[in-house]
Amino acid sequence: MGSLNDVAKKAGVSIATVSRVINNGSNVNEVTRARVLNAIKELRYQPSRVAKRLRSKSVSSNLIGVLIPDIQNPFYVDVLRGIEDVTYENNYALIMCNFQQDEKKEKLYLDILQSESIDGLIAAPAHEKDAKVISLVKEGLPIVCFDRGLQGVDVDVVLVNNREGAFKAVDYLAKVGYKRIALISGLEQLPSSQLRDSGYREALKENGLAFDPKLIKHGDSKHESAVRLCDELLSSENPPDAIFTGNNLITLGALETIHKRKLNIPEDIAIIGFDDMYWSISLNPPLTAVYQPAYEIGRRCAELLIQRIKDPQRPSIQMILNTQLMIRSSC
Repeated sequence: MGSLNDVAKKAGVSIATVSRVINNGSNVNEVTRARVLNAIKELRYQPSRVAKRLRSKSVSSNLIGVLIPDIQNPFYVDVLRGIEDVTYENNYALIMCNFQQDEKKEKLYLDILQSESIDGLIAAPAHEKDAKVISLVKEGLPIVCFDRGLQGVDVDVVLVNNREGAFKAVDYLAKVGYKRIALISGLEQLPSSQLRDSGYREALKENGLAFDPKLIKHGDSKHESAVRLCDELLSSENPPDAIFTGNNLITLGALETIHKRKLNIPEDIAIIGFDDMYWSISLNPPLTAVYQPAYEIGRRCAELLIQRIKDPQRPSIQMILNTQLMIRSSC
């Protein structure tokens, strides 16, 4: 692949002339322009996006950064699809960074995104007091948060009604007769986990069921910890008769433990998961789950960010989307 200098030599022109052609300058005759374009094609020269932007004094990179905590989680994949569809429609490209709940990695990726002069950022921050993301908001970078908001700054955010979704799940379990309903939750510091925990407790109270702290297990929101935590619950002296799981990876971990123990669902143990995934209906039995509109979250985030880029002074928006309980045969 040739360089800018190689293109100039092959076309028999100066580097400045090649730059004018690349940037659609008007002061190049058509014969010279054709010769330069032919040289670019033959040498497969790819102009530096950053250098091209600097030469043309453009204020836009047409790049949007997306910061997500766990690419293994199908929820974030669906959010990303929604973001990508809208950004592509509006001539933006994405740089996706998966920081795996590692704040050191998150800071590295945010520094890289800044060096790429992104036009805006869509982020699920590490937590509500995420100092690096908060500093970017204060510096004026257009940002939309999803899944988690930020404390102390004015920022657009797209959430689902986590408390209501959890309440509906546990309320359903109680109303169909389950008495000892356990919760396997995600990281305690996450607002989404806290709100789902709150919905769980409210549903127990609403249905006259005693709260037992031994029935709540907090993990790292991933499959592996859910396997262990579900095993702890089922090994206890007074095990639960139903389990509410805090996300789809936790659901998979709990199901693994249940199947290893050769327990029947729902006869031996019932289960409801937060996140209704495409595979939920394919399980045996099909999984009752709380649906949250992940794709729609992504679309709304991208729409809000593009609005923010165009109008940096507009008032911030907090958008809360509803969940839906998809009742199947697991309880």
